[in-house]
Amino acid sequence: MVRLQKFLAEAGVASRRASEQIILAGRVAVNGETVCKLGAKVDAERDRVTVDGDAIRPKRRLYVALHKPRGCVCSRKDEHHRPTIYELLPREWTSLYSVGRLDYNTEGLIFLTNDGEFSLRLTHPRYGVRKKYTATVERRVEADALAQFTRGVWDSGEKLKAENARLISASQSQSIVELELAEGKNREVRRLFESQGLAVKRLVRTQIGKIKLGELRSGKWRTLTEPEIQSLLSSI
Repeated sequence: MVRLQKFLAEAGVASRRASEQIILAGRVAVNGETVCKLGAKVDAERDRVTVDGDAIRPKRRLYVALHKPRGCVCSRKDEHHRPTIYELLPREWTSLYSVGRLDYNTEGLIFLTNDGEFSLRLTHPRYGVRKKYTATVERRVEADALAQFTRGVWDSGEKLKAENARLISASQSQSIVELELAEGKNREVRRLFESQGLAVKRLVRTQIGKIKLGELRSGKWRTLTEPEIQSLLSSI
């Protein structure tokens, strides 16, 4: 027996929190009886669960790591007809959605899943899942800029902050810097560099939690192993 909101999240209906709102709105029925209160439990094998009259069945949960190329978006459809990450996946995986986003010009590791609870735990700021990025930046990045990143800067009313900042290499014309973030606000890495007058030439997300991009080639995907999934959840 599992809680109804967990069943809905695992079936890919919505995140657990959103599923709670769906239940409270009276949109869910179990064996023909509308459930409007939280706390109900269901047997996934025996009970018939519907949302707005449509039967909900447990789905095979999928967890996919993708190396997002530069020049594509994380939306399923794009009004400017730009390529999307979903075009890189098997056509039958229509239930997958991205766990967070990377902007159009950013490359690197992104997860896709049909598990709403997994997605919530990896994206909600309160869980603080660490992510690493490697940025190639114009000009030499000085030590005081790295220190400022870890102290934090204010931009458009938001505090942007790196947990760690490390200079990998530097010359007079460019630097390569690794940043580790715990939140991942919109364009946070680029905005951190912009706050110091530095332009990012290339940005790659190399790690989420303990999962590294590794040798996964641009545009390619792989399914996460059970130990990898558990390592992500156990780190929260």
